[in-house]
Order: sequence, then structure tokens, then C-alpha cells
Amino acid sequence: MLVDARTYTIKPGCTAAHLKIYEELGFPVQVRHIGQPIAYLQAESGEMNTLLHLWAYESAADREQRRAGMAKDPAWQKYLAANREAGYLLGQRTTLMTPVSFAPLKR
Repeated sequence: MLVDARTYTIKPGCTAAHLKIYEELGFPVQVRHIGQPIAYLQAESGEMNTLLHLWAYESAADREQRRAGMAKDPAWQKYLAANREAGYLLGQRTTLMTPVSFAPLKR
């Protein structure tokens, strides 16, 4: 299993507006192509204005195939355009990780 851990930094005061766009336009498309996330979280302390989401894939090839299909979807392109236009996103960090043998992820 491969876990795609994505951390996004949002402009202060704009997290709710960013999540509204994502919930309406991005999330349905992403779930259709990738499946339900392991988790989708927002910061309550520490680095505020931060979102973290975790997506599971069988392998790097599975991730590449699913994300390529999503990238071609016109609904995903519509979300990306709305996201760019809103300008709430300041940064993104993507880390690909694998579970350790003694604590496997259960899906």
C-alpha cells in the first residue's frame, strides 16, 4: 500500500471558503476516481490554516493511473479553475509513504 499524504496551507481566514469550493466541486470527483480518503483533517492547533488529507493506493502505478484519469475529467478541471480563481491556496506538500509491517492500515 502507498499513502499519499497531502498538506495544504490556506490563506488565513479563508479555510472555510476553500473547503466549500472543494466540497462542492473537488471532493465528489476525487472520490469517484480515487475512492474515500483515509482521513481529511483541518488544524486545530499548531500550524493553523492547514489541511491534511491521506489517500491510499495499492501501488505507485495504481496512484499514477487513478490520478491520470482524474486529471482528464472535465469536472476536475472545473474544480481546479475555481480553486485557482479563488486564490485561497498558498502551498502544498505531498509525501508518499508506506505503512510499517507491525501497524498495517486496515481499509
